[in-house]
Amino acid sequence: MNSKVKGYAAHSSEADLVPYSFERRELRADDVEIDILYCGICHTDIHHVRSDWGKEEYPMVPGHEIVGRVKQVGKDVTKFKVGQAVGVGCLVDSCQTCSSCTDHQEQYCDNLVTTYGGRDRFDGSITYGGYSERIVVSENFVLDIPENIDLAGSAPLLCAGITVYSPLRRWKIGEGKKVAIVGLGGLGHIAIKLAKAMGAEVTLFSRSKGKEEDAYRLGADNVIISTDDTQMQTVKSTFDLIIDTVPYNHDVNPYINTLAPDGALVLVGYFGPLEPAVQSGPLIARGKSLTGSLIGGLEETQEMLDFCGEHNVVADIEMIDIQDINDAFSRLLNADVKYRFVIDMATLNS
Repeated sequence: MNSKVKGYAAHSSEADLVPYSFERRELRADDVEIDILYCGICHTDIHHVRSDWGKEEYPMVPGHEIVGRVKQVGKDVTKFKVGQAVGVGCLVDSCQTCSSCTDHQEQYCDNLVTTYGGRDRFDGSITYGGYSERIVVSENFVLDIPENIDLAGSAPLLCAGITVYSPLRRWKIGEGKKVAIVGLGGLGHIAIKLAKAMGAEVTLFSRSKGKEEDAYRLGADNVIISTDDTQMQTVKSTFDLIIDTVPYNHDVNPYINTLAPDGALVLVGYFGPLEPAVQSGPLIARGKSLTGSLIGGLEETQEMLDFCGEHNVVADIEMIDIQDINDAFSRLLNADVKYRFVIDMATLNS
């Protein structure tokens, strides 16, 4: 039978999140039920709650950076056992038969089911996310969290972490490679840690001074002020890969000029038109690429978590009580966090 759970939900695009009770489905044969310990707050949560990207369904229980422990499993589950530390990211299902799914790129499936605000493929019910005490997910979309890393700090890896790990792996970053990160926020700070752990020389691009101390603490080798033309000239034709985490429209042309021949600038933070126009000359004359990347598939996400376990990489977090969620949303919009908020879901019972 279905089970009642507590959570926090938005009931419209203008409303604050408030306490909300709802039902989780009865376990199917391949399902895992998870007691949620921690849930990260992603900027995407705010976009969906505020309906910034189009029509949404309410009530909405956000949250797709979920870490907890297995409470029970369906009769056919083989990958997980009760008590195991596990995670759930942005997806809870996909068609599993299309070319994207069979290539372990479930995030590009035309019929993917998002962790919240999606529709279950079997019963048509709306999906509710991790701002809640429990969740039920098919074992194919549950991830093993290494027990040696901080569980709260691992929550943002389920979205922010895989978002920056995927392009690092796609462009085969390792020793001898030069990587630059644009923006030092929730995505950028994890990107620095991961690129450094892979053995790359890492540079932070920042529009203003004041980020140097944190950047070096996180593992950066260099900091370049992108508004300083002289500094930008010193890194012309330098980088094999640039990961651009900026979440708003900005001029990417100065960064493209710092790419080495055959280098790539990957957008991971901004959905929308770029202005001023991108100059195609450097792309053609030097074989440079401007491209994008969306999270990662389940196999790659597990690879990322295992890598983080080996290298002890987690996010820098500020833990909050669920009752402070609306204040956290406001602070996140003002970039007032270093570097990710994580909700202690035990506070649901406060």
